[in-house]
Amino acid sequence: MYYVVKYTGPFGFIKPWTAVRDSETYSQQFLTPSIVEGIEKKLFPELLEEKGKIQKIIRHRINYCGIDVQQERTWSKGGFEAKCEKGVYKTNMGVLSRGVMLNPNLYLVFFNESDAQIAFQQSICLCRNEDIIFPESMLKMDKEEFEQINGFELLFRTEAIGFKVGRNRFDKSREMYGELIVVGNPIRTLDAIGQ
Repeated sequence: MYYVVKYTGPFGFIKPWTAVRDSETYSQQFLTPSIVEGIEKKLFPELLEEKGKIQKIIRHRINYCGIDVQQERTWSKGGFEAKCEKGVYKTNMGVLSRGVMLNPNLYLVFFNESDAQIAFQQSICLCRNEDIIFPESMLKMDKEEFEQINGFELLFRTEAIGFKVGRNRFDKSREMYGELIVVGNPIRTLDAIGQ
């Protein structure tokens, strides 16, 4: 039996591992092992000392209503700088365009009902602090029912089976691999926001 906590929010962005300072980046549509581990450590701070293992979240699924391109002003790591060259002022500021998911639903799956209850009492972020999503419902379902939820899910795999999805910051920067599965139509229509 699965205990599934559904989180919802107005928008969310999952930064792809390949995006550093790309001028245009679209949200990744799945959670990597390190993102799931980070969410788990936020929900269960007693696991902070245990690195490189996901212990409580056994599956996830994400769907959304569309992608909206938003602009963000940024500057380099050293902070804001301005200088004048030949009468022209220049700064180290830039504008990034991010394709952000609208109305994402994230389903986190637990084997243990008490773990799901703890998760249901907390909000989480996808990758950025401003992407807060809130618990909406906690459902008890079997594996077949969960498999009917529309969305994207990355099944964590080895190099032989999956494609590279980044490096795990919790596990000595080891390469992470996964197999992306798509169930049904992961892009919900606006009249299906609650699903």
